[in-house]
Amino acid sequence: MNRVLSTSGVSSRTVRGAKAILAAAGLSAVALTSTGCSNAGEGALSGAGLGALAGLGIGSLTGSAGGGAAIGAIAGGLGGAVLGDQNERREKSRSNDW
Repeated sequence: MNRVLSTSGVSSRTVRGAKAILAAAGLSAVALTSTGCSNAGEGALSGAGLGALAGLGIGSLTGSAGGGAAIGAIAGGLGGAVLGDQNERREKSRSNDW
């Protein structure tokens, strides 16, 4: 097998794959923040999906894509639940002000 290695010892194929995963995670983040999450449940689901993508990308660089995806899903789910809950509280307070 004839692989071309960069000066850091990482194959160019790995670098291209990592860039593609990071681009997908970035686009997912833009989609997530532009649509918003109206409650904690929606936030947890979308956060877990986005976290899994980001964890998969980071984990694949270190050789443990599954572990990275699992950790990313847990962290993203928790963060998304908090953000979704805050959005729901803000919406409720706005509707009570009128």
